[in-house]
Amino acid sequence: MSVRLRRAQTDSGFHPCASWWTRLPRELARAPDGILCQMRPIFDAALVNRTFGDPGVLIDLKFERRAILFDIGDVSGLPTRKLLRVSDVFVSHTHMDHFAGFDHLLRVCLGRDTGVRLYGPGRFIAQLEHKLAAYTWNLVENYETDFVITAHELEADGRTRRAQFRSRGRFEREILPQREAPDGVLLDSSSFRVRTIPLEHHGIPSLAFAFEEGTHINVWKNRLDELGLPTGPWLTNLKEQVRAGAPDDTPIRVHWRTRNGAHDEMIALGELKAKVLEFVPGQKVCYVTDVADNPRNREALARFLCGADLLFIESVFLYEDRQHAERKAHLTARAAGEIARAAAVRVAVPFHFSPRYLGREDELRQEFERAWREAETEAG
Repeated sequence: MSVRLRRAQTDSGFHPCASWWTRLPRELARAPDGILCQMRPIFDAALVNRTFGDPGVLIDLKFERRAILFDIGDVSGLPTRKLLRVSDVFVSHTHMDHFAGFDHLLRVCLGRDTGVRLYGPGRFIAQLEHKLAAYTWNLVENYETDFVITAHELEADGRTRRAQFRSRGRFEREILPQREAPDGVLLDSSSFRVRTIPLEHHGIPSLAFAFEEGTHINVWKNRLDELGLPTGPWLTNLKEQVRAGAPDDTPIRVHWRTRNGAHDEMIALGELKAKVLEFVPGQKVCYVTDVADNPRNREALARFLCGADLLFIESVFLYEDRQHAERKAHLTARAAGEIARAAAVRVAVPFHFSPRYLGREDELRQEFERAWREAETEAG
């Protein structure tokens, strides 16, 4: 796997908006805050803020012209064009540094976009309703577009309660039917899904999230040439039929024109799958923040994060301050590294550093990396 890392040196470290690129599939753990990591050309995953800022990750799905957010604290540093792409926001819990930026997102998008979907833990719908009720909405019903907020609240039984708030209804709550969330799946689209698990944090659940791409279907151009077949819209139909699970005997029409006239062939889907398609597993990006370091959380995370291609994980305190970390129900950098190692993640990015370590962030990074790479050192 090749990972593209973008960074630029500044007088205070590294800045997320930079232009220097390299390929460092495993070096990302030593990379500075504000990195932008591109697993494949299809999407970018990046910290919203520097490692001492509010937690959050933006996954920009380039070709779908949409983006998703894990947590929405301070998002004022995101350009308007990126905020307008946000279709789904996944909130780990509603402490201010994880939820305060909703107001900014709403202000940017209202009147210019058609809506956003939000997902959070228990009581999330009521908390969102109270946020919206704090403002006066006597003008928004006249906007050209009806901005619709659809809220999903994960219950302890694995179901999601839902409600919507429409600008033309002055953002009053409208109840929607409940939905099941099998295996913690909150969003399931044709190209990716987002799963969650609840973890313990100061007596409340804090949700961890996993963005999981579907299988990539690639076309071998040289094999098309060998078969005398063209590229064209028929390949889109072929991929759609494969994704839909169509039988191998499904006929695929291949139609094209050359100087010699029109050509038309019917070829079985199974034959084309075997001869011209390549199936590549999608990438898995995980996000973990605000969790207590206890055996239950570690066991749950080992399963949930297993084999992740990219993990963003909080590393709030140094191990020397582990008693303080325990009182605050946060991870030390050492604990975060151990969790990443236990789950065999390929690339790990520590973030959410406590401000008490301003000027000492290298210590946090080094502690994290030592814990993460310990098994490699022993094996070597």
